[in-house]
Amino acid sequence: MGCFLVLQKGYKIGDLSLVYPIARGTGPLLTGILAVIIFHEKLTLFTFIGILLIMASILFFTGGMKKLKEEGALIPILYGLAVGAIIAAYTILDKAAVSHFLIPPLLLDYCNTIGRLIILTPFAVKNWNDVRAEWNNHRLEAAGVGIFNSLAYILALGVMVFAPVSHVAPIREISILIGTIMGSVLLSEGFGRVRVIAAFLMVLGVISVAAG
Repeated sequence: MGCFLVLQKGYKIGDLSLVYPIARGTGPLLTGILAVIIFHEKLTLFTFIGILLIMASILFFTGGMKKLKEEGALIPILYGLAVGAIIAAYTILDKAAVSHFLIPPLLLDYCNTIGRLIILTPFAVKNWNDVRAEWNNHRLEAAGVGIFNSLAYILALGVMVFAPVSHVAPIREISILIGTIMGSVLLSEGFGRVRVIAAFLMVLGVISVAAG
């Protein structure tokens, strides 16, 4: 929950194309560092290079380094870093839950869902008219996001049971590549030379992490 709240606050202050890549780029890097410290995972040279390539590709996908130099970018950058830290924290905690305490991934996600329901219900009741309007206009989209978001993370948790989290965290970011391709094909957003470079870097990064 904290991740979404801080992320939304960051979006109100800065551009999505600035906050999101910083959050998604720093998350895997911090996760890898914490995995080495807490779980004594071995971060090989290939893995480290792969993480850096994936982080670089995220910046390319969403505007490059020029976004970091824009006036008023400092506060959004700090929010992005905060979200990245939260991502790393919950990823490490989830790795411990499914790998060390042997909590089944499905049960863990179910408990997370119940927790979100309990926390968000008062806010939903307070803003019931907005909730009803969103449900009337976007019920299919909401249901799809709810189902596929949980399914995706259950799969990630399943992999964390036996795989190093320092590998799983950066490879999850390939969703950015898939989303960009879908936007290009389905929404005619265009891919462009910069995004081709970013896609190439991300693929190289994933291969490097896997090799590590």
